[in-house]
Amino acid sequence: MARRPTHQLFVQCLPGLERLVESELRALGLRTGRRMRGGVEADATTRQLYMVNRESRLATRVLLRLDRFDADSFPALERGIARIDWAPFFDRQRVVVRASSTRSALYHTDAIAERVAGVVDRPDGPIDQRVHVRVHGDRVTVSLDTSGAALHHRGWRDQGAKAPLRPTMAAALLVLAGYDGSAPLIDPFCGSGTIAIEAARLGRDLPPSVDRGFAFEHWPSFEPGTWASVAAARSPRDAHTVHAADRDAGAVAIAAANADRAGVELEVAQRSVSETTNPGATTGWLVTNPPYGRRIAGGDRRDLFARLGQVARRELPGWQVALLAPDPAVVGHSGLALESRLRLDNGGIAVHLLVGRVDPTD
Repeated sequence: MARRPTHQLFVQCLPGLERLVESELRALGLRTGRRMRGGVEADATTRQLYMVNRESRLATRVLLRLDRFDADSFPALERGIARIDWAPFFDRQRVVVRASSTRSALYHTDAIAERVAGVVDRPDGPIDQRVHVRVHGDRVTVSLDTSGAALHHRGWRDQGAKAPLRPTMAAALLVLAGYDGSAPLIDPFCGSGTIAIEAARLGRDLPPSVDRGFAFEHWPSFEPGTWASVAAARSPRDAHTVHAADRDAGAVAIAAANADRAGVELEVAQRSVSETTNPGATTGWLVTNPPYGRRIAGGDRRDLFARLGQVARRELPGWQVALLAPDPAVVGHSGLALESRLRLDNGGIAVHLLVGRVDPTD
């Protein structure tokens, strides 16, 4: 008989990725609930809670819902917090409270955090444990961070190039492109190698967060045996080579070092986009994050996309294309038929995730 879910989760993500995260959670076997801006609700067993943290390529953080109650005053807030059983989650961790408030008499978030921390009142220790308190009107929602560092901190990126891309956004681009490792992938603007490394891990079915720890590992209620079953090594599947290139020698060196730390093999080379060649495949993926112009100075974005389109039509007819760009109109200079599938925020810049296919008849 299957184990019933025992936990209510809120899986946070970049606004715009909610549908992709919902599909990912269902693929991992979770029963999903409401989809809201910035996250998806889901029911999970303890094993699934551990698994989502380790296996999700798209989530930012996994919150465990502890309680919901009404409070229209600070004494009522303190009584509600005191009723929660904190013993399974705290030992020697430092309590760090993140509070938000909308349309509530409890509008002072610092005061909310202070009152909550005062009730939980655990001794200081070497590990931070975040408690999230959201007050909307008189309704209080208390959640515990199960992840620790945000999940886009994969554990392998020690260095970044000029404008590093979040791995979660790179993963979204790969998912939208339908990448599965069954054919080669090329990133001609690889920067620190984020897209290429995410592709190598996805293609070989390697967990994205295998190189890091999580907050739940420090809980008194942590189940080592359950975690061992989740973290058990699995044989990576075969996948085609991922090719990463950049005209900047420093970026190439960083990408190679990051790939080594991530435990994946890439073909990394220093070359301009105009020097991109077909690795000998009739199908494949061109997935990249071109310089934005506003993000990295120098050059004309229209010329850059024109050259990218010329190379794609010459070398990669029939290949799938996916890229990030702040302005779909500028991407039009590539001559490629690309459709904007999502609009997200990347480092304060609104960007579109565009996908399409290189027409082999051009």
